[in-house]
Amino acid sequence: MKIIFCGYRNPDFRTITEYAREALSSAGAEVSFFDDREFFIPARIREAVPFLIDMELRRMNRRLLRKTERYRPEMIFVCGGYRILPSALSCLRDMGIITVLWTIDAPNDDFKTLIKAAPYYTHVFCGGSEAIELFRGAGVNNAEWLPFACNPAEHKKRELEEVETRSLGCDICFVGTVDPQLYPERVKLLESISSLDLKAWGPGAKSLPASSPLKRKMAGGKTPPELWTKIYSAAKIVLCTHYSDPGKKYPSYQASPRVYETMACGAFLMCDAQKDVMSLFEDGRHLVIFKDAEDLRKKIAYYLANPEKREAIARAGRDEVLKRHTYLDRMKVILENVRQNGKRTGKIF
Repeated sequence: MKIIFCGYRNPDFRTITEYAREALSSAGAEVSFFDDREFFIPARIREAVPFLIDMELRRMNRRLLRKTERYRPEMIFVCGGYRILPSALSCLRDMGIITVLWTIDAPNDDFKTLIKAAPYYTHVFCGGSEAIELFRGAGVNNAEWLPFACNPAEHKKRELEEVETRSLGCDICFVGTVDPQLYPERVKLLESISSLDLKAWGPGAKSLPASSPLKRKMAGGKTPPELWTKIYSAAKIVLCTHYSDPGKKYPSYQASPRVYETMACGAFLMCDAQKDVMSLFEDGRHLVIFKDAEDLRKKIAYYLANPEKREAIARAGRDEVLKRHTYLDRMKVILENVRQNGKRTGKIF
């Protein structure tokens, strides 16, 4: 099957886009990439002159249609979807092209653009189950839940040199954004365990107030996969907390890619009580769920004192994600849905 993969390449490190595109190729598809953020006018100019944003979006969508005419794919796979217009999707439908959307971001005010576009897609898959709720609430019923995954070739336990073990090793590690404006609850949680042997990496530390005890626990900023897989391999406990809308306007249930990636590294994961995580994995078997700061501290103490239980859970978590939650698994689901000629296959998970 010939596919145009429409998405965005992160300039700093590999992400879902690269993993999904490569998995489609591994599943036997011929894949050509289309960058949906390749604009002629720089962002600073577009933002200063609002009408240029619409002009550039339309120009980019016309480029997608021209590429489709040249490449003649059977399917367009859109990862994200915020920049693909209904008018372009309508043209693709008229050309007989199968169109697939995979939503990958937590909902925000821009989600209304996906609601408008969703009916024009042949298939809609959602990285988080909250998107299903939002689509159905708007009368869009062609969406199915397809969570994120891991890439075993990249997300794996690393052999560490002695100097790496010393510099990266800790009882508890956290990798992710720590901007208190975007993640106020996350910052409070990390501050509550800052008296422990905690090391944190991620952007946003400059926004922390000088009085925050988390500041002295920051070990680095943006962290590429080749580093954070080593961090996860060195730490006794990996902590994951999810994004929630500070304004409380939008739900967020989706399991972060870091959930699958952490377990694929063979690390012991402690995660907040995120709805999709609890639907996919068993607390105390594949990972450990905590409810609040007090519960987290108690469970940290327990599992630090019981390394054999910690290691058994880490092994079971790794086995589970490698068996059922890889990007190749996800892309096979999508291709099977397409081969079923638009027939819904029922609940995927």
